[in-house]
Amino acid sequence: MSSIKRGRIIQERDRHLLRELSVMRVMDREQAQVVGGFRSASRTNRRLKALTDVGLLRRSFLGATAAGRKAVYRLSPEGAAVADVPFRGLRRRVDEVSAKDFFIEHQLTVNAIYVSLKYRTIPVKGVEFVQWRAFHGPLADNLPLIPDGYVVLKTAQGTIGHFLEVDLGTERRGVWKAKIENYLKLALSNDCERLIGVRRFRVLVIANSERRLQSIRSVVAGIVDKIFWFAAIPDIPGDRFFATVWLRPVGENKASVIGQP
Repeated sequence: MSSIKRGRIIQERDRHLLRELSVMRVMDREQAQVVGGFRSASRTNRRLKALTDVGLLRRSFLGATAAGRKAVYRLSPEGAAVADVPFRGLRRRVDEVSAKDFFIEHQLTVNAIYVSLKYRTIPVKGVEFVQWRAFHGPLADNLPLIPDGYVVLKTAQGTIGHFLEVDLGTERRGVWKAKIENYLKLALSNDCERLIGVRRFRVLVIANSERRLQSIRSVVAGIVDKIFWFAAIPDIPGDRFFATVWLRPVGENKASVIGQP
């Protein structure tokens, strides 16, 4: 590879970052700093630039103005080869500038939860991160369900799977009805443990506003009063994922996802 020929040393930390990008698909500088274990923003920026310059990363920008513009990074085919991971590229031009990109904004929101759970200290004694799963296709041939993410946590109540559904206000009511039916089908399926590794799971719905949360919640409540939990994005930054911010389909008492049935 040309980068190696030019004397660029690819460190194990670089390979780790590239492997994580295979899971996350895209990341911003803040997420790269945590995942890569960099101690400062300036060091993170220098390494991201170096990996971009040698062709292992591809960069694009989000934001309508230069002042509000954010650089985001994704794997190149060369980066995937160095990390020995599949290449699942996003169709964006190098250094493309977009005022809005709903897919990338959505994925960055999912990634923020992943990074918080895997790389930051969980503020609840006895709770451990076990695994994360990203989906690039349906959960099963007979189950047309593509969750935004899936995290398994070990708790005092046992090992529990949590599907994530992040909604930025772009999915129609009919789409949500289909999702609900498919999650119920999975819950009642004899294949549940084979497909996701545990017998019990929850569906955590994270909406971009309180109004959107209540809209989705009303759809769910009309079908089922179990499995689903709801929170708004502003309520769960950082370690507040485990705070008392979650609603069930019915009722107004907020709870934590830990320690609740």
